[in-house]
Amino acid sequence: MIIIFSIMLFSMTILFPIYHMINGLFAMKQYTRKKTPISERKRGISVLIPCYNEATIIETTIESMKKLTYKNVEFIFINDGSADHTLEKICESIQLKQVDKRYLLTKLEFKPIKAIYEGIQHANFILIDKLNGGKADALNAGIMLATHTIIITLDADSILDNRALDRINDAFEDKEVIAAGGIVHVLQGRKWKNGTLFPTLKTKLIVKLQILEYFRGFFIYKSSLAKSNALSIISGAFGVFRKDVLLHVNGYRNTVGEDIDITIKVQNYLKQHPRSKIIFLPDAACYTEVPESWRDLYKQRIRWQKAFTDCLVLYKKEFLTTIFTRKLSFFFLIDSFFIGIVCSYIFFTGVIWILFNLNTFDSRFILLYIILSSTCNLLYNFVALYVASKYNQIFPRVNIHSIALTIVLDLIFFRFLNILIICIGTISYFIKREGWNKVARTGRDYSFEQGN
Repeated sequence: MIIIFSIMLFSMTILFPIYHMINGLFAMKQYTRKKTPISERKRGISVLIPCYNEATIIETTIESMKKLTYKNVEFIFINDGSADHTLEKICESIQLKQVDKRYLLTKLEFKPIKAIYEGIQHANFILIDKLNGGKADALNAGIMLATHTIIITLDADSILDNRALDRINDAFEDKEVIAAGGIVHVLQGRKWKNGTLFPTLKTKLIVKLQILEYFRGFFIYKSSLAKSNALSIISGAFGVFRKDVLLHVNGYRNTVGEDIDITIKVQNYLKQHPRSKIIFLPDAACYTEVPESWRDLYKQRIRWQKAFTDCLVLYKKEFLTTIFTRKLSFFFLIDSFFIGIVCSYIFFTGVIWILFNLNTFDSRFILLYIILSSTCNLLYNFVALYVASKYNQIFPRVNIHSIALTIVLDLIFFRFLNILIICIGTISYFIKREGWNKVARTGRDYSFEQGN
């Protein structure tokens, strides 16, 4: 009986990745085939940047936004009661004047606003200075002040690609599109060449592993889920929504997983508006800082796992009752929860059991598991790199050896580390929930580095 259960379990952990690889390839072909020309109409876009203790990176973010060529856009920085010099850094980067700005009165909840500022030379740069309430609270304040119908949520350590706003403008030409997820690339894994940022693996090992992980996560997994109408996470680092939809779902909930929660709320909106759709834009990119220390990576991933668990607890009844009638519920519970979390615990339990029963356990089963699992994961990396290349994400040939080494280390180390963090993070959620739980910023001047 145990053998049969193990075979069934192992089959599921193999079949779902294979499904996402195939689906991701079809999604790539479908997207490139349906890609529309650049729209002449430049619809208004509001970019919301919640800031909490971002003094080391915020100047880089602001300078990158000044260089964007899209005209009909406003940038709203929300200083959420930062305890460092974030407010001063923003004021130094943009000449500001305090304004008595009228804003939309909504039922969205957020902490009191202390002051609102507007750029003198850059009138499309706006600063909200408010009391600390958390990221969701800050985003609600930004939604309230936004004047345009399309809203982008962007992390303060993220830089928009110059073509991203045009891609978003084109996508929202379709009135049925109510939300979209852009692709997030690793900022430390970029170099400047002929006016464009290109990927490179000339960086730390921990960053290399995350570069490939982001390729897999976005080009295959998110792309596949979006094609299946089952996207449950529009990344908080870079998401796009219609403002009226955000208001209809009462904005963001104050939780550690605000990006998952808002995506599920928007997905529920689709049930009342079946012709609407949520899409994934693989060529609308932003570049974000990733952790450069194992300690910060651990903190980040624990927070991510708590965010997932929080939404699992909140929406469990809804998902359970629609598991076989709704794709979102099916993939959230079977793929993300069962394969992602339950199987992680089973894996570690199995490893411990095998260690205590080496004399009686059939080693051929272990060998078969290692071969099939490693082959599947290896193929997953290759497919991710192939899809990425179709969107001009191609590493220089000198990086070939580094790519091979990174893939090997991902197979024998990084994926097991992530499994361990999933187990710890799930338990930690029930012990202590937390807010921003920020990781350290590097404070690096990327514009200087990229220019050399």
